[in-house]
Amino acid sequence: MALNPQTAAFLATLFAGVDPEAPVRPPSPATSRAGYLGIAAAFGPGPALQSVQNTTIAGSLGEIPIRIYRDHEQSEAPCLVYYHAGGWVIGDLDTHDHQCRQLAQLSGATVISVDYRLAPEHPFPSGHIDSLDALRYIASNPDEFDIDPKKIAIGGDSAGGNLAAYLAICARAEGISLALQILLYPVTDTRSYLDDVHDFAYPSIDENKDSPLLTLETMRFFARETLSGSETTLSASDWRLSPILAEDLSNLAPAYIAVCELDPLRDEGIAYANRLTEAGNTVTLSNWPGQVHLLMQLAPVTDDGRRLLEAVVSALKSAFAGEAL
Repeated sequence: MALNPQTAAFLATLFAGVDPEAPVRPPSPATSRAGYLGIAAAFGPGPALQSVQNTTIAGSLGEIPIRIYRDHEQSEAPCLVYYHAGGWVIGDLDTHDHQCRQLAQLSGATVISVDYRLAPEHPFPSGHIDSLDALRYIASNPDEFDIDPKKIAIGGDSAGGNLAAYLAICARAEGISLALQILLYPVTDTRSYLDDVHDFAYPSIDENKDSPLLTLETMRFFARETLSGSETTLSASDWRLSPILAEDLSNLAPAYIAVCELDPLRDEGIAYANRLTEAGNTVTLSNWPGQVHLLMQLAPVTDDGRRLLEAVVSALKSAFAGEAL
């Protein structure tokens, strides 16, 4: 299917003035981070909320910045702990501020966005350690956040979806009760993105290797930076980076998984949904035709982005109410 017309129009505006014939400069963490902030800025400011608070929590590697969003006056509110996209290399609280504001406004939940450490300054598993430390802290200190410890959900997009999948497995082992895991176009098999891999287990990688917003070469860049200083093949096979390799996926939180037809990550997200289902978990999978990576961030400018946002909010409300997805 062709690229959705609304998305195509937005991308044309976003990249207006870029010479398609100009030499492509090798990416760097600094330029890629600035570029992602530029994309986020194109969406404009998010909705005004009753409260947005920046603070830090203690982690085993040091302080972890978080941003807390509230648009309610409820005591012991449900909570979504959110992990941003960016290949474990780029992205931060600001790239996902608009998205987290929308989630807080529409869901009525307290949303806590986690600014985990990024590679290459902090290579794998630093970001995963921060992410688990943050979930542990929030689940262990519900009174500090005025949240209901029985109504905690986790979510993330892309690399953040990888982190959320990882955390759902950790939560089972640590006895942390989760109402829902939201995995938006998640990375579930990092082995595919090593520089010397050219035969792919997932057809979408080759089909969409030059997709807008996320290409195969960008994923290779992310994997290279994330695994800097490590034995890459072994690290990519670590279930934390490739949760589809986890031996036991039973008894996990219900999952809402979204993938996009024109995204290189599409098929590994579907494969992970299938593995969760086979292990006996409740899974809702949505596949968005004609759409690209980062679809929910496009909610301010596309109908499908808004529909995905509303589907995520609906799943959150159902999970917090104890209803089936």
